Amino acid sequence: MKLKQIIHQLLQDKDGNFSLREVIALVYVLLTIIAWIAQQFFGRNIPEFMFYSFISMIGAAAFGYSLERQSETKQSDKFRDKEES
Repeated sequence: MKLKQIIHQLLQDKDGNFSLREVIALVYVLLTIIAWIAQQFFGRNIPEFMFYSFISMIGAAAFGYSLERQSETKQSDKFRDKEES
């Protein structure tokens, strides 16, 4: 699997459309990783409240994704594909 395909899958919602929520969640994950690397290897501390806000935004995005339902057309397409095979 190529890196481009992985990034495209990370940025898509359950219907396969690109979503701003996934983009923001990915940005916050990257910011958290960068902040951790800066603290571990370069001695740069970030304020604790910023770390907690990053983690809260990631959690909110994951929670929103778990509540999201597929649209009716996508669900019916899946059922139709199963019946055909």
